Formats: sequence, structure tokens, C-alpha cells
Amino acid sequence: MSGSQTALREANRATVVTAVRRHGGLTQVELAGATGLSAATVSNIVRELQGAGVVDVRTTVRSGRRAQLVTLAHRRGLAVGVHIGTRHLRVAVADAALEVLAEQTLPLPFEHRVDTSLDRMALLLVDLLERVGAAMPEVLGVAIGLPAPVDTATGMVTVPGILRGWDDVPVAQVLGKRLGVPVFVDNDANLGALAESRFGAARPYRDSVYVRVSHGTGAGVVLGGNLHRGFAGTAGEIGHVQVDASGDICECGSRGCLNTVVGSRSLLASLRASRGPLTLRDVIALAGDGDPGCSQVIADAGATIGAVVSGLAMAVNPQCVVVGGELAETGELLLAPMREAIRRRVLLNHIAPLEVLGAELGGRAEVIGALILTLENTDVLTTFDSSVLAGEG
Repeated sequence: MSGSQTALREANRATVVTAVRRHGGLTQVELAGATGLSAATVSNIVRELQGAGVVDVRTTVRSGRRAQLVTLAHRRGLAVGVHIGTRHLRVAVADAALEVLAEQTLPLPFEHRVDTSLDRMALLLVDLLERVGAAMPEVLGVAIGLPAPVDTATGMVTVPGILRGWDDVPVAQVLGKRLGVPVFVDNDANLGALAESRFGAARPYRDSVYVRVSHGTGAGVVLGGNLHRGFAGTAGEIGHVQVDASGDICECGSRGCLNTVVGSRSLLASLRASRGPLTLRDVIALAGDGDPGCSQVIADAGATIGAVVSGLAMAVNPQCVVVGGELAETGELLLAPMREAIRRRVLLNHIAPLEVLGAELGGRAEVIGALILTLENTDVLTTFDSSVLAGEG
């Protein structure tokens, strides 16, 4: 076979795998339609992929007729990662090699209730499992990231008021009983730190800080390659460092916390008179388009966050600070003032100057960290290629 024919076959194989990954599961007829390849070509490629253990094929029914459903092969069970944010829910299903098979995000209302949020998460998980031709008995475990400090031993939020309505709810126990699988709960910034340290911007470093800047601000600390959660999970809670002694009362009960100054409610309130009612996504988009007011509030937030992060950096001496979360999508608008605020406050280190970097995994960092946590806690995670994480955008 000539080199061009070999290259074409490899390209066709990649096209088929990409289509299966994107849609979760397709019949061979649907694969032909999705890829533009002939039915015979698809049939041959699927046969090769099945023999190589890349895909699974099972009989299903479409429009009253038997058909062959093609899904990515599940290697030694499935892991589930969940990020329940302030205003969104993201669920991902991956195999034991951390290849994401299906992933979806849904919006959540402000101050969403614990019962309805867990209901939505469970229903979405069942839907994703059906999409990849799997069932709950194949799930090894579920890890959930929450925007609050968490005691990983109990799976409960440790500071009252920060995640309203979730206090005193043993999330791991409640969901574990419902799903019949092990459930692990952690702070979302911790999970973002875990993912970025393994497969993202902090991968070259042993000591790093991940700062998640979204509706609120939090940080995850990695020391010696391991997450440092602190006692009862409050390490890295920089959103509750006081920056304004006469400021507003925070959800945690203290006055003038960082979150009261750079949190989404404060940022949106500061723009209301000049820009009218906006959402955080609006501010990010407008800033990207060069809107001076939106750009200014993001730059100011960056400088204020940088001042707080500098204190954390002085305490733990990381090699890099990685910045993620929605506001990090504005790039240097946020990072440049953060970097300058940190530079002015952190001792110069000529041996290893502190790097301030944008997150490489974007909005998926927390859910990827949740997948890692699941596999580590179920003793399945081994060595694998980080390129598998590029499958979903």
C-alpha cells in the first residue's frame, strides 16, 4: 500500500474516532453520515478499531430496525467528574485511561438548591452513560468539585454560609447512596490545581498555586506535587482574605473579604450605572471587544487579586501561579495587573522567579481534576498520554 493510501486510511480512522467521541455513540449508518465516508469504509474501519480495542460494538434498534452501535471502548470501568459551580453544572465521563467519552454543561440558577442540583447531576449522568452505551454498574466512582471549602473526609462544606443551603449536607453520602457508587467531594479550586499540575500550565513545576477567578475567587495549592488542603479543607481560601476593613459583609460573615470586592456581584454593580444590567459573560465579552469600562473593572480586579495572591506566594513560595476561571478568559487584561501586583510584593528570586501563567485547561480544569480524583481514589489511575484530554472543547 502506498504512503498516500496509508495516510488516507489513518486520517479516516481518526475521523471515525473523533465522530464517536464527539457524539458519544453512533450506529455505523450514522457514522457514515457524520463523516462523509462510505458505509463499506466505515464498516472496515470499525472492524479494525474493534479488533484494536479502541471501540465497542453492540446491537441496538434505530427506527424499528437492528443496527450496530459504535462507542469508545471502556477501559476497566468508567470515572465520572462533576463541577457544580455557582451558576453551572458540568459532568464528564471518562474511561480508566482518562479519555473523556462524553461531557456536557448545563446552566444553574443563582443560589441553586442542593437537592435539585444533585437531581440534575444524576439525571445528566444517566443520560451521558446511555450516550456512550454504558450503565451505572460500570462506574468506578464520582468526584464532585464545589465552590466552597470541603472536608474531604466527610464530603461536607466546612464553612457555613459560603454555599447557601449546602451546609450540613453530607453530599458524598447522599449521592453515594443514590447512585450506589463511591463519591468523593473536594473544593473546585483544589481540583483545578490538581488538573493544571498534572496536565496543564503547572506541569513542569512541583510547587504551584492555581487561582480560580469566577463569580468568586479561590485558590488550590500544590506542594511537592501533592494537593495541600489544610485542616478541614480551608487552605487557599483567598476569597475570604480581608481587603477592605470597612467593606461589605461577605457570605462567610466577615467584612470586606476579597470576594466582596472582586466577586461578580460587585463587578456587575460597579458597571450598572454606565452599562445597565449585565452578566459576567457579558462583561468578559465586552472587555474582549475593547469596552473601556469592562476592561477597567477586570484590570482593577486583577490588581486586587494579585495583591492577595502575593501574600499566599510569600507563605508557600510556589514556582508558578496559574490563573483559571471565567475571568481568565480575558487573558492579559486580568493577568498583566495580577503579575505586576505580585512582582511588586513578592521577594525577587534570581534562582527561580515566580511565573504567572494562564490556565491551559480552561473551563474544563475542575472537571478534569475531578476525574483524576476519582481514578486515584479507586486505585485505577496509571500513566497515560495527556493528549487524550484534547477530545472535548
